[in-house]
Amino acid sequence: MDGKAVVQSVIEEIIQPGMQRLMDHPYFSELRAGKLSIKRLQGWAIQHYLHNKAILKSFALGMVKNAHDQSMFDYYIYQLNEEQAHPDLAKKFGIALGLKEEDFTDATQIFECQIHSARTLYNTLLGGGPLSRASALTSESMVCRYSEEFNTYLRKNYRLDDNALEFFTVHMVADKEHTAQAAERIGLAVKTPRDERIVRENARYTVRIKLGKFEGIYREYA
Repeated sequence: MDGKAVVQSVIEEIIQPGMQRLMDHPYFSELRAGKLSIKRLQGWAIQHYLHNKAILKSFALGMVKNAHDQSMFDYYIYQLNEEQAHPDLAKKFGIALGLKEEDFTDATQIFECQIHSARTLYNTLLGGGPLSRASALTSESMVCRYSEEFNTYLRKNYRLDDNALEFFTVHMVADKEHTAQAAERIGLAVKTPRDERIVRENARYTVRIKLGKFEGIYREYA
């Protein structure tokens, strides 16, 4: 079984259509038109800040779980170091939109974002090693794409500057590297039809979770 061919198929058949569905969501069509409310932008900042905190804890657990496997242990160390500043970057964006420190400390995750964070922890603790990277490949591909959209239209329509938008400029670059790493690991890991099924399932689930996250933010911060 050609693992690289499986990865390419997943990208073309699941991830790219998922990114287009996300770009077609009212959250992004309104962003492009300059009609997305500040409250909904603030909602993303708060919810993604909380999710990034959960990601850091997930990577710490991944290091412990994989202490016996030097390759995976090193992978989680790398990911933890890469993501360490990201909660603060999401917070900085929110503060540029008028939020206060207490808005982040008092906040709780909405249902859809709890599902997103729970899936991240599930992949780390119960996922099948590199096969769980299918979720990372999908998620980070979508983050990279929507970061480009935020970066373009927050400048154009909301007059935000480089400092406020650092989260998005970082992810436009970093997540390209992360997706390439995830694709390589998946390509090497896919050995059986079951492996391929798991990769495809994880990619589909991640698309659904991402779409649900933005739907939830759009609704809850109306």
